[in-house]
Amino acid sequence: MSLEAAAEQIKMLQESTKNNKQRNEAARRANEEEVVYHQWATFRVNQELYGIDVMQVKEVLRYVEITPVPGADYSVLGIINVRGNVVTVIDTRRLFHMSDVPYDDDTRIIVVELNDKEVIGLVVDSVDEVINLPANRVDRAPNLSGDESAKRFVQGVCYHNNILIILLDLTKMLLSITPMTDEDMGY
Repeated sequence: MSLEAAAEQIKMLQESTKNNKQRNEAARRANEEEVVYHQWATFRVNQELYGIDVMQVKEVLRYVEITPVPGADYSVLGIINVRGNVVTVIDTRRLFHMSDVPYDDDTRIIVVELNDKEVIGLVVDSVDEVINLPANRVDRAPNLSGDESAKRFVQGVCYHNNILIILLDLTKMLLSITPMTDEDMGY
């Protein structure tokens, strides 16, 4: 092989290597861009960390006195007035079949939007933070034996800073005590 032919072959190999590196870099960037992040508002109930879709959270309030509603579901504590709007308040401990504890300075009411017409308050032990979780790191809900009512609310689980977060499907959770009417479903 002549010197010129060898130089030409080396040049072709370098071009091929350069093209492969560019393709690999483009593929790596494309994979990174495919990662979708979701924001979750996190809160604690019975020392467990839960998350709900932050887009459904309207506001967080300090615990206030709640007016009981006769004949309401066991998990419904009653109603409150938030700037002229009546908000049904649910105790998450009761909804999850946990024992009641006295309310304290950390107790909060997370006001969430169920649909365009209904706003509901969730009493939680404390509010944590809003976090971004990559969708590809969320595992589907584990197959739990035991209380099926709590399991049906779980959308998935994820570890964040080595802490397990139970991600809730807020719509399923709230519809379990406030079923949708035919009108709500568009019939």
